[in-house]
Amino acid sequence: MPDALLAPETPDDDAEPFTRREIAQQPETLRATQALLRANKAAIEAFVAPLLARPDLRVVLTGAGTSAFIGECLAPWLSRELGRTVEAIATTDIVSGPTLHLRRDAPTLLVSFGRSGSSPESIAAADLVDAHVDEAFHLIVTCNAEGALGQRQGDNIHVVVLPEATHDRGFAMTSSFSAMMLAALSILSGIDRLDGRVEAIAAAVQAMVAHAEPLVADLAGRGFRRVVYLGSGVFKGLAREAALKLMELSDGAVVTAFDTALGFRHGPKTIINAETLAVVFVSNDPLTRLYDLDIVQELRSDGHSGAVVMVSAQPGDDAEVAIAGMAGAGDADLLFPFIVPAQLFGLHVSLALGLTPDRPNASGTVNRVVQGVRIHAPGT
Repeated sequence: MPDALLAPETPDDDAEPFTRREIAQQPETLRATQALLRANKAAIEAFVAPLLARPDLRVVLTGAGTSAFIGECLAPWLSRELGRTVEAIATTDIVSGPTLHLRRDAPTLLVSFGRSGSSPESIAAADLVDAHVDEAFHLIVTCNAEGALGQRQGDNIHVVVLPEATHDRGFAMTSSFSAMMLAALSILSGIDRLDGRVEAIAAAVQAMVAHAEPLVADLAGRGFRRVVYLGSGVFKGLAREAALKLMELSDGAVVTAFDTALGFRHGPKTIINAETLAVVFVSNDPLTRLYDLDIVQELRSDGHSGAVVMVSAQPGDDAEVAIAGMAGAGDADLLFPFIVPAQLFGLHVSLALGLTPDRPNASGTVNRVVQGVRIHAPGT
């Protein structure tokens, strides 16, 4: 869900849409994000390291819409990396049911993601954690220094403001999504550890930006009325983000869905018909990928779908979208190149439908600035 503070400035009619530019700039914004974290490493680690050293610390990743899906992508990976449970709980869930999600006696690090950092739920969720948890700490990752989250101060708060270019002007979050996700992965699993991987990640994203366009343009021209994204592990959250991106950029004209490879058979597979495109994100994990490949084979053998597209980093998979040079990478690193074809597909579908990608919802029922949210006090 978009959450920026101000309406986007609009490029000239003949100018390239902001959305396209923001997809294309991701290799550089990822590099710039890691450089910023490296430059501020001492202050970041002085705040985070003592907290992560506490065995009783609860870590909650939060945001709304796309910002929430960052947490859904990273939570299972970080749980394994940190040897503790890391939870993804959307701000919209915290705000509507704080007593279901917050525990007073559990010291909590709330990691808040916000492109603008000014959505009502983001502010309210942080306030509720302070009110409902005896020991509350806040790591804020935002693209906007002037937003409400970016302006928060306190001994229990550390704010990381990402490079200005990540504050996407387009309606749909693209470079803001990948930059905030990289920042959280780097900060929580180790800035030094990401230093050795970020160039490979950025190079893979750059290759996707350069080479995925012909395929996605062709798919967009085929007029699929339904699209389902499937992914296991960290890619379940990415499948959800990919589905939202297409829904946003098509202004709801394309029905989208997401699921896991195994979960898809339990009812959701009924979405498949001749007008359905199925996209499967294939894991590098040896066990997980077997289930991903099974669903690819099943969908192709069924012959009921309009098309099946596999996104994979393994050369032997002969995937429609192949990510070169990352066959040995962990799945968390694949999140970044894997999302690019989904972003580009959403862009091309938007253009094929005659929409303006930077403002696809001409009716104004959905806005880049979230509107109509009333925050109610608990107990009222």
